[in-house]
Amino acid sequence: MFLAMVQLALVLHVRNTVADAASSAARYGALADRTAQDAEERARLLIESALGTDYTQDVSASVSTVDGAPVLTVSVTSPLPVLGLFGPGRALEMSGHAVIER
Repeated sequence: MFLAMVQLALVLHVRNTVADAASSAARYGALADRTAQDAEERARLLIESALGTDYTQDVSASVSTVDGAPVLTVSVTSPLPVLGLFGPGRALEMSGHAVIER
């Protein structure tokens, strides 16, 4: 039972870290002097510093329009730790959004 609780805590830690990195990177990339590429790099930096390079498998940023406002979306796909920090091919997909400053 104890190991199951530790594993759940680890999964939640990874999920929250990836979600926070995606939303923080979106806000960073949406600043007036930043680009979508800057947002991708920021997401990678945040995740790699907290979890390691294995957790930045797929990071992308795209710009779209929502109700006439430009919106930056940062999407991150990361492995889901099933056995410790390792595990089978499950993936966690998180994204963050921010309105782009003009």
